[in-house]
Amino acid sequence: MENYALELRNITKTYPGVVALDKVSLGLKKGEVHALVGENGAGKSTLIKVISGAIAPDEGKIVVEGKEYERMTPALSKSLGIEVIYQEFNLIPNLSIAENMFMGDFIGGKMTVDFKKMEEKAAQVFEMMKIPMNPKTLVKDLSVAYMQMVEIAKAIVKNVKILIMDEPTAPLTEDEVDILLKLVEKLRKDGVTIIYVSHRMEEIYRISDRLSIFRDGQWIATHNTKEITRQKLVCEMVGREITEKFPERKNNSGEVVLEVKHLTGRGARDINFSLRKGEILGLGGLVGAGRTETARMIFGADPMESGQIIVHGKEVSIHSPKDAVSNGICLVPEDRKQQGVILSLPIRDNITLPIIKSVSKAGVVDTKTETQILEKHKNDLRIKTPSFAQKVGNLSGGNQQKVVLSKWLASDAEILIFDEPTRGIDVGAKQEIYSLMNKLVEEGKAIIMISSEMEELMGMSDRIIILYEGVQQGEIEREYFSQEAIMEKASNITR
Repeated sequence: MENYALELRNITKTYPGVVALDKVSLGLKKGEVHALVGENGAGKSTLIKVISGAIAPDEGKIVVEGKEYERMTPALSKSLGIEVIYQEFNLIPNLSIAENMFMGDFIGGKMTVDFKKMEEKAAQVFEMMKIPMNPKTLVKDLSVAYMQMVEIAKAIVKNVKILIMDEPTAPLTEDEVDILLKLVEKLRKDGVTIIYVSHRMEEIYRISDRLSIFRDGQWIATHNTKEITRQKLVCEMVGREITEKFPERKNNSGEVVLEVKHLTGRGARDINFSLRKGEILGLGGLVGAGRTETARMIFGADPMESGQIIVHGKEVSIHSPKDAVSNGICLVPEDRKQQGVILSLPIRDNITLPIIKSVSKAGVVDTKTETQILEKHKNDLRIKTPSFAQKVGNLSGGNQQKVVLSKWLASDAEILIFDEPTRGIDVGAKQEIYSLMNKLVEEGKAIIMISSEMEELMGMSDRIIILYEGVQQGEIEREYFSQEAIMEKASNITR
């Protein structure tokens, strides 16, 4: 028998019309970093919830350090030293870092809380993590990256034995990713078993000892990470061979469809550029560069202080997203859960909400027309769902992103802004989105794409506008693309 910290035996979980986990068996060794990889909807998130006690399996056993359990509960899993860092933070904004770290286990007497001791212990953890953070700071005043560090600190302070990390580096810069991965290496040396979920191949190969591949709710294989090539890994993940990372496309850009002149507002100032029909224009820059702020002003989600937005040679007044949509502009936001979809509503309502008038007659929805539209986008984007009545909140992250895309494609918008379109999406779904973007511009649409992934930015863009701390640093044509050229402008380095 292996020296397993955690075993899963024939774990099965079904939902109406979907087998989320199909007799999954897996063993995790003490003190290893074990990566879970697979497309969105492969079953990784469901497995995490089974281990943490968020959901109960229909069948199977969970074995922790040799002791069998029919199911976990959140309290039981925590008592066994299991901690989970989800993609969505579990923090209380109006409390301090220290209070969040010790939530549910405050230090003090029966009627008192020793805030000073909690702050001292929190400071010790951050010193060990080599992160300069003041435990008294309110969580609401932190950046997303530092909120992620607080989540990790919460687990460390509770003497974690099994740490599950679900896309932990998604909101982080390259330097912050490096800090986090070094922290993971230290935890491994201290004997912590780590389950690491990520779509970033470079992280998986750098940090994991072994990896397990999931597809359509089934365990496919487990490999020593160093013994499997990336091409074979991707092939096993998607069940087919993917040969092109970025599909080829000719730049057939035409007339200017959008001009932004001297756009100034929160987080950006004096932004100027044009966008042509049939073009993908990249917006590059580091965290805090003002890319998202620029996109939100163009879409009317945030007010602009000054400047002009010109569509087809005519200045337009955009004070709200409704104004933007009426002028053929849409935004696929970075935070799809909060801004892109309504999680409590079904797929049907999410996709057709912006076009409800066009699929209605005398105030009654024409269900036949509506269903035709839904079927088209489900097939084109390969949305995995048993029915259009499925709540979007029950879909995987990748499928939620496809619903956001479908919503705007159904509205026939001409100018599409994609803010981090493939964040948290598996390699197979990325290919589908890249191909879709190419198809859209070939049909005459115009796309602005914001991406923090350098390869994606260079692989998909025809031109790249670089921002630094809200200021435009210049434009790079495709023939001059290089990581060095982009980083020089993004970091405001002058020769």
